[in-house]
Amino acid sequence: MKTATKSIAAVVPATFVVVFFVYPVVNVLSTGLAGDGLGSLAGLFESPRERRVMWFTVWQAIASTALTLLVALPAAALVAGLSERRRRIVRALVTVPFVLPTVVVAGAFEGVFQRFGLMSGTVRLHHTVWAILLAHVFFNYAVVVRTVGTHWAGLDGRLEEQARLLGAGRWRTFTEVTLPRLKPAIASAASIVFLFSFTSFGVILILGGAGRSTIETDIYRFAVTRGDLTTAASLAVVQIVAVLALISLTTRLERQRPVATRQPRRASLVVGRAWRWANVSLMLILLGTPVAVLVERSLAVGEGYSLRHYGALVHRTRQLPVPALVAVRNSLVFAVVATALAVVVGGLASLVVVHGRRALSRVFDLGLTLPLGTSAVTIGFGILVTLDEPPLDLRTSWMIIPIAHALIGVPFVVRTMVPVLRSIDNSLREAAAVLGAAPARVRREIDLPIGSRGLVVGAGFAFAVSIGEFGATSFLPRRSDSITAPIALFRLLATPGDLLRGQAMALAVVLMVVVAAAVVAIESVRGTADGGL
Repeated sequence: MKTATKSIAAVVPATFVVVFFVYPVVNVLSTGLAGDGLGSLAGLFESPRERRVMWFTVWQAIASTALTLLVALPAAALVAGLSERRRRIVRALVTVPFVLPTVVVAGAFEGVFQRFGLMSGTVRLHHTVWAILLAHVFFNYAVVVRTVGTHWAGLDGRLEEQARLLGAGRWRTFTEVTLPRLKPAIASAASIVFLFSFTSFGVILILGGAGRSTIETDIYRFAVTRGDLTTAASLAVVQIVAVLALISLTTRLERQRPVATRQPRRASLVVGRAWRWANVSLMLILLGTPVAVLVERSLAVGEGYSLRHYGALVHRTRQLPVPALVAVRNSLVFAVVATALAVVVGGLASLVVVHGRRALSRVFDLGLTLPLGTSAVTIGFGILVTLDEPPLDLRTSWMIIPIAHALIGVPFVVRTMVPVLRSIDNSLREAAAVLGAAPARVRREIDLPIGSRGLVVGAGFAFAVSIGEFGATSFLPRRSDSITAPIALFRLLATPGDLLRGQAMALAVVLMVVVAAAVVAIESVRGTADGGL
């Protein structure tokens, strides 16, 4: 690349991340540690309530991780033994819950509890820790299936065949031959699930209720409900330190995980037909029941079914400043703008990661991943308390929402673009140059067509993430015309009443359909551009 092009490619993403991520997060850290904030930070560890909140944050994440591994590892074994086409279909199906807005997941489980009488009574799941754990398993199931299943499918199965020829049974072959080779992938998936559960927001806020608080929800409650920004900043400091430690661990585990390469024989677990059907049934029940009940509850009106709740989305209720469909339109507009920002910033950053100097490449690779691992609530809170005076007073500007969404979408673009760009055979460029093609033409006719497939996949993820983003957005809307669909859904779910609950379910189904369409598009493109996610 020319010097001017290299400068633009480096300056634009660096400026974007520094202004809208590093500066707000550093400001939160300084607010939490300076002056009275330092005393507030020490007071958090002296407060019995906050100690309980921190402990609950940790142990629910541990329990969620353990349950997810227990349920999803058999599915990973099943996926590993499928053909490439079938694996792609299953991968798309299990990915839909993962990219669903957290408020939609929470709404789906609320619908399940309502449908089966689990809201109150002898067996009650509503506002219990079990509701949180179930939702986290539903949400993170795809992480284990995709990470472990894809790695498992690439293992050479000849070692297992040799072990069985020497007399080892199925279980011993699995525990002594296959499992040791899977441990890095399992550990990597477990660390990611723990991170997502540790920073979970919408699920805890809705399904946990007031009696179940984590560091994430307490930041929101202190900042928004109580107006205590000092305590909220102190909690954000605690969470940032914990998240940075988790990201460091995750990065180390990712480096230890060997790259899976397809071999003539896959190391899938040899099991009977009954086990396979039992596993498929569990998958359908776990992932299908909340979705099916959500659709059923959106259609239920009295003793029958109709589209009444969907029709009500065009009308304004007291809980919302605008009709729910206007909120959906806002989310779509913000998602388009956020995706455009993420594509520009992430695309330029990917060029720096692939073609830049080694030190600069590493800085960009790590720096542009941090927003994905950092709590969305912390990002939103940081933007709220930082960009509040000229020349960057954006609190009342609608652009602050797509900017926050783009911060979370950029890592997806980078993680899909970089592997695709690195996979381009340099001999293609050399052959084009020998035939007289100028460097600009080589980039236009070789790099751009191949890299664009990865860019489209990253853009699809950025769009899906923006549509469902709730944590950061919960801090940001300060105008009635900038409310997003997840915020509208949260307000409807928080208000009693069958009519409003039905509208909430209908709105959740609309969001689910939009996100599912994005996932299908991503997987169809991924068939020709397999990125790094």
